[in-house]
Amino acid sequence: MFDAGVAAVRADACLPTHLPPDRPRGRNVLLAVGKAAGDMAAVAVRHRHFDAGLVIMPDGGLPPGAALPPQIATVFAAHPVPDARSEQAGQRALALARGLTAGDRLVALVSGGGSALIVAPRPPLTLADKMAITQQLLAAGAPIGDINRLRRHLSLIKGGGLAMAAAPADVCTLVLSDIPGDDAALVASGPTCPMAPDDDWRALAARWGVALPAALDARGDRPAPDRPNPAPPRCIGHGGMALDAMAAVAAAAGYAVINLGAAIEGDAQAIARAQAAQALDEAAAGRRTALISGGETSVVVSGQGRGGRNQCYAAALAQALAGHPAICAFAADSDGIDGNSDAAGALVLPDTLARLAALGLDMAQLLAASNSAHGFAQLGDAIVTGPTFTNVNDLRAILVG
Repeated sequence: MFDAGVAAVRADACLPTHLPPDRPRGRNVLLAVGKAAGDMAAVAVRHRHFDAGLVIMPDGGLPPGAALPPQIATVFAAHPVPDARSEQAGQRALALARGLTAGDRLVALVSGGGSALIVAPRPPLTLADKMAITQQLLAAGAPIGDINRLRRHLSLIKGGGLAMAAAPADVCTLVLSDIPGDDAALVASGPTCPMAPDDDWRALAARWGVALPAALDARGDRPAPDRPNPAPPRCIGHGGMALDAMAAVAAAAGYAVINLGAAIEGDAQAIARAQAAQALDEAAAGRRTALISGGETSVVVSGQGRGGRNQCYAAALAQALAGHPAICAFAADSDGIDGNSDAAGALVLPDTLARLAALGLDMAQLLAASNSAHGFAQLGDAIVTGPTFTNVNDLRAILVG
């Protein structure tokens, strides 16, 4: 089910039919940024000609065997917390956009993870400030939508900054969404999507306990765009497509599918307990059911361990199911990386808690230390895929019966 979900949102499955036709005059320029950037760029250049381009992706983000022509440069940067390479990548992206003229077209291929990969701090912010703010938001369990809404106001490239730099060239933005609800303007913090004027970034910072530098507050809001709004972004792939593919696999195996949706947000442990209760009800009724869901849960970090929201969900789910013999499950991040671990997620089996206890480990203690990855790795039940070259956030399935 996981493999089918990922395959449905790889670039070769969802990008080609959305690419604009080759440019009859003027230059066709490619900019791809995000966890899926390498895959999206490799597919794009197989179907269209580009005169120049830049691909910005995390380490390991270029699929094996992917070929890019010499005029398409590749850059690697950090995720989820930006680094010096991210700032250099942001400057290169702005320079590429500023070199465009009337008659040129920028094709922006945007996917989740781009917010950390391209950084251009709005003065007087520094890279160190942006890194600290990102770390605070992640540790506080802020949802990705709020994180990216705040990021848009702290950057010269996000929130439409890249589109302003590209004026007067045309801009075509194709988005692979990792945002629950699929607001394309928030994916990678919307580098080609101007911000709404009533987006209160100060309130967002206060809500999540982020201390902004006083000098930034004194500067006020970022100036409004000085160009007409570019064409709205087009969402070419999202979590709902992955869930549909997962549902088809489950149905073929004889399960009645309950699709809980691809926009679930909230505390990972609370969501696990609620979904466990639903699964237990299905089991009590003797139904053979697949409960599938997506979205992006959150975790308030309480220890120094390893793991992420999917392994946290899986650990809490195992506790709530208490070894029910007719239920198993998985939770994994579609990009192949869950939090600060090397796993995508984890399996939950009827004997998960018993085998863990036999190793002298306790799930509640692991959760309290934010160390769920250790437990699943010791069991051999971590799902380790490496980068999948796509990103539509969490994919989860609970099989009953």
